[in-house]
Formats: sequence, C-alpha cells, structure tokens
Amino acid sequence: MPGLVDHRLHTGYAAIGNWAPALLLIARMLQGFSIGGEYGSSATYLSEMAGARHRGYYSSFQYVTIVLGQLLALGLLMLLQRYLLSSDQLHAWGWRIPFVVGGTLAVLAIWLRGNMAETAAFAASRRHPHRRTPLRELARHPRAVFTVVALTAGGTVSYYTFTVYMQKFLVNTSGFSKDDATLICSLGLLVFMALQPVFGLISDYIGRRTLLIGFGLGATLFTAPLLSLLAAAHSVETALGWYVCALLITSGYSSVNAIVKAELFPVQIRALASVFRMR
Repeated sequence: MPGLVDHRLHTGYAAIGNWAPALLLIARMLQGFSIGGEYGSSATYLSEMAGARHRGYYSSFQYVTIVLGQLLALGLLMLLQRYLLSSDQLHAWGWRIPFVVGGTLAVLAIWLRGNMAETAAFAASRRHPHRRTPLRELARHPRAVFTVVALTAGGTVSYYTFTVYMQKFLVNTSGFSKDDATLICSLGLLVFMALQPVFGLISDYIGRRTLLIGFGLGATLFTAPLLSLLAAAHSVETALGWYVCALLITSGYSSVNAIVKAELFPVQIRALASVFRMR
C-alpha cells in the first residue's frame, strides 16, 4: 500500500517530469494576478455605486463575497474528504477538482462583469478625459500609494494568517485532525463573514480611521498571544473561541480597507491603483 500511495502521489511528475510542478506554479500565479486585478476593480465599483452616507456598509460586502468563496472552498473540501474520496484519492487526483470548479465560475464571472452598468462617477470621468497617462497620474499621488502599500502590508498578513493559513496551523501546531480543523475554520469564517457589514456600518458613524487604528493596535498587541492560545487549545470549542477573537480584530481592517483605498485616488486611476492594494 505505501508503494501504491507513493506512485499515485507522483503520477503527474512521472508522466511529464518538471512540467508538472511548473504548470501548477503557473496556474497559481495566474490565480494571483486575476484576484489582484478583480479585487481592485470590484472595490472601486462598490465605492462608486454606494452613496456617501453608507459607503462603508455597502463596500464591506466585498469581503462577504470573498469569505463566502473561502467557505464554499472549505465546504467542497469537507465534501471530498468525508463523503466522496478517500485520502489517497484526494492527494492523487482529487485536489484538481477545486481548480475545475474555480475555472467554471471564472467564466460566469466574466459574463457578469461584462453586463454590469457603469457607475455615474466613471461615466462622468469619460466625458472629461484627462491628458495624462494613468501611470503618470498615479505618480502624482505618492503619499496615497505609500499609504495603500503600508495598509496592505499589515492587513494582508493578519488576513491570510487567520483565514488561509489557520487550517494548517490547527493541524500542524495545535494537533487537531483535518476534519476538526476544517470545521473550526468553517464556523469561524461564517462569523467573520457576518461581521463585515456590521463593522462597515460602524465605520460610517465613527469613521474608517478609528477602525483602522483599532485594528493596528489589536493586531500588534494580540496576534502573538492569540496564536499561542490557539496552539495550546485542545477542544474545538476553545479553539473556535480564540479564533473568533482573532477574526474580530482582523475585521477592523477587512471591512473598510477597500473603501479607504478607493477614496484615496481620483476616479480615473482607482482601478490602476489596485495593483498596490491587493488584499
């Protein structure tokens, strides 16, 4: 059996050699470029479609959809792990299934974005074209670019630590089974998704700056202690409690970062500025 498992795990490499990891790397890079471009464009679109009074609330729904995508991915993983495939099958070829699902959904996304109405702000900017090229226009806002890079550097670390990486942390460091780790992450992300519009609405009343300062202080002071508590957790309930605490802190960034970054730039270069503000 071990020999059979090893053969299955390396079937791709045995068939096409170094092209196997190269193709996987290329696919993941294309995913990264895609999400970077789409994230900035959607943030710009939401910020321009929402009214000034509830802009934080409406723009926070971007992360609702992002987290929903992560939940659907975890749900598919749980379905494959528990009901459809054995562990050997999942590692041998089943991991390709999410790529197929994602590719299919990408086609749907292209169709949707091609049929969306333009925002009033964008339409107005088209009636008054600017002489400068987008890159030259972007260069006129160095402070805004630096602010975006700085915010993204801190917020992205927190976001990916407590969403994407957490499942591996719970398995490798805390010692939970893969099924329990997936359950903890699924429940935590469900709470995280529900928190986004709540924090977005709060930002419309107390200001985005206040939330970002709260996130900065919370992430600086409590990230290491929370990771230590999660590492020492021995029950699903305890781990879930500390996990939700971490996600509460991260919500101070994720719920408003899209609108904060979009508001820093004029209409004609907001989408281009997305290069600097990927999650």
